[in-house]
Amino acid sequence: MGEDVDAVAGQDVRRGLPEGLAAAIRETAEEIAALLRADADMERRIPGAEWSVGEAAAHLALANELMAGLAAGHARPYGDGTPQSLAGANERSLAEFGERGAEPLAAMIVEHADACVKALEEDTSEGPVVTPLGSMSPQELGSYLLTHMLGHGYDLARALGRPHMLDRARVRLTLPFMLTAMPRVTDPLRTAGMNARYDIRLWGGGGFGVTLADGVLTVDPEAPAGPDCTISIEPVTFLLMGLGRLGQVGPILRGRILVRGRKPWLAPRFPGLFTAP
Repeated sequence: MGEDVDAVAGQDVRRGLPEGLAAAIRETAEEIAALLRADADMERRIPGAEWSVGEAAAHLALANELMAGLAAGHARPYGDGTPQSLAGANERSLAEFGERGAEPLAAMIVEHADACVKALEEDTSEGPVVTPLGSMSPQELGSYLLTHMLGHGYDLARALGRPHMLDRARVRLTLPFMLTAMPRVTDPLRTAGMNARYDIRLWGGGGFGVTLADGVLTVDPEAPAGPDCTISIEPVTFLLMGLGRLGQVGPILRGRILVRGRKPWLAPRFPGLFTAP
């Protein structure tokens, strides 16, 4: 992959996609399509959500098309980045888009995911891309697309009683997006006045640091010096919690979250610092 760097608006934008990301995007889209094509009941409700399978699939098709357009350099306003505005934009787009058939939606999900990857690989976008969650590099946009598909793919698999497509390798490819998004979805009421240094480690490799200084949260690919709390977490559990699909009690009881450090009581507070978009 390319390693050139362009400085755009004070931001370094690396060209090309991280190793494995393009394949993960395409494979995830194909696996979601396979779920829909396997005689899926498009009217079945998604557990714990308001959408049906058909509505969730339609949302994925629309979102993939949106991200393909962004990757190709087209401006596509979609809410203001807050969870409330994104939810409103989602509902409006679904109301305006009537397709709920399994085969057409499966084909659209694959087609638009592939178009997004091609645009990112061919470097048709210049500089940071304005997304529904703010400015991102092309690599972060690709990671955003994968993360979004994994979250809704998980929902579809649960609703249809089929195995989901999340695994440790794909979760690690979501980290560029997750690290970019976390400061943007911080709950200011939960972080107000807070001072803490977290070291988040994914089992098998990968992780990041989160620092709060008087309520201001920053995320860094490296762990902070002298962390107050180290959280070691199974990768799929990390992503599902980050996307609001899973609480922390069950994973703690099953040993999928391990905590150490001089302030271990900070660990239960960590998930509540963010509002899943």
